[in-house]
Amino acid sequence: MATESGGTKHTTIREVAALAGVSLKTVSRVVNGEPRVAPSTVRRVNDAIATLHYLPDATAARLARGERESRTIALLIASVDDPFSGALFRGVEEVAHTRGVAVFAASTGGQPEVESRLVRAFASRNVDGLIITPTAQDHHGLADLLAPHMPCVYLDRDPLGITADVVTSDNRAAGREATEHLLAYGHRRIGLLMDLPSISTAVEREAGYRDALASAGIGIDDELVARGVETDAQGDAATETLMGLREPPTALFTSRNMASIGAIRALKRLGKLSTIALVGMDDVSLSDLIDPPLSTVRQDPLAMGRLATARLFERLDGDDSPPERVLVPTKLVVRGSGEIRPPDADLWNTVSGDGLETSQ
Repeated sequence: MATESGGTKHTTIREVAALAGVSLKTVSRVVNGEPRVAPSTVRRVNDAIATLHYLPDATAARLARGERESRTIALLIASVDDPFSGALFRGVEEVAHTRGVAVFAASTGGQPEVESRLVRAFASRNVDGLIITPTAQDHHGLADLLAPHMPCVYLDRDPLGITADVVTSDNRAAGREATEHLLAYGHRRIGLLMDLPSISTAVEREAGYRDALASAGIGIDDELVARGVETDAQGDAATETLMGLREPPTALFTSRNMASIGAIRALKRLGKLSTIALVGMDDVSLSDLIDPPLSTVRQDPLAMGRLATARLFERLDGDDSPPERVLVPTKLVVRGSGEIRPPDADLWNTVSGDGLETSQ
C-alpha cells in the first residue's frame, strides 16, 4: 500500500479486522489456521487479507502457536559475486527448501568486523542455525553466542579458535595433485599463487604443493611462492613478479579462481600464455575458450553446500555427537594449459593420463 509520500505502508491486522467486520482475535485465528472458525468468516478474512495485501508477522504467529523454530537459517559467504560462493548458496537452498526452511544470505567481504556484526544480527533475529564461510578471525569469542543456542556448521574453511562441524574440499590432496601433474610434464620450477596464509584452505593447498615437490626430491624455493593473492589484480601483479625473476618458473599453480584470472591476464600481456604451464583451482568462466584452455582442479561447491546444510539439520534434529570434518574430493580437469612442457623437459619423461578427466 503506497503512502502519499511515495513510501510503503504496512497493512495492520486491525485494518484487516475492520474490513472483514470481525475481531482482532478472529483474524489471528484465521491467520494461524486455528479450528472452530466458521467457513464464511474464514472467507471474509482471507478476502480482506487479499484486498489489503496483508502480510502476517511470521514471528508473532510462531510465538502465538508456541513454536520455538523460526523455520529460517542464515548463510554467511565471503562474496556474493564469486561463482564459487554462488554454487555454495545453491546447495544450501536446495536442502533447506526440502525442509520448508527459508535461507537468509549475506556477504562478509572477508572482513572480520562485518562477520561479527552479521552473526549477531542473525542471532538476534532467532534464526534456527547458521552456515558460515569464516573469515580469518578467531571465532572463540563467538562460541558462546552460537552453539548450543544456535547450531553452526562451517563451510569451505576451518574456523580458528573453536572446534565445530566443518565441510570443506580435500585441499591438501588438490594442491598435491595439481603440482604432481605439472611435475609429470617435466616442470621443476613451479610457482604458487595462494590466498592469505591465515586461511585454512590456502595453508592446506600450499601443504599439498610442498608434499609433491618433496616427493619429487625438489627443494622448496620460497621465491616461487606468492602469498596473499585475493584478487585478480593481485594475481596479475604476482605473476608478473614471478616472471621477472632471474630464474622464473616454467609453470604455475594458481590456487584460487581470482588468482587464475590474474595470471592469465599477465601471461597474455607478457606473451607467455602458450609457453608457461598453468593449473588453476576452481573452474573459471569461459575457461574452455582461453587459448590454451585452462586446466583446473575442480571443487564441488554444490555438494559442499548440500552436505553442510544436511549436517546443520542433523544438529537441529537433536544430534549431539562430537563435531566432524567432512572432506569433499576434488578432480583434476585436463584442458590444455597444464600440459605445456618446459623448453628443457626430459624427452624420456612419459606422461600417463590415467585417472584424469578430460573436458570436451
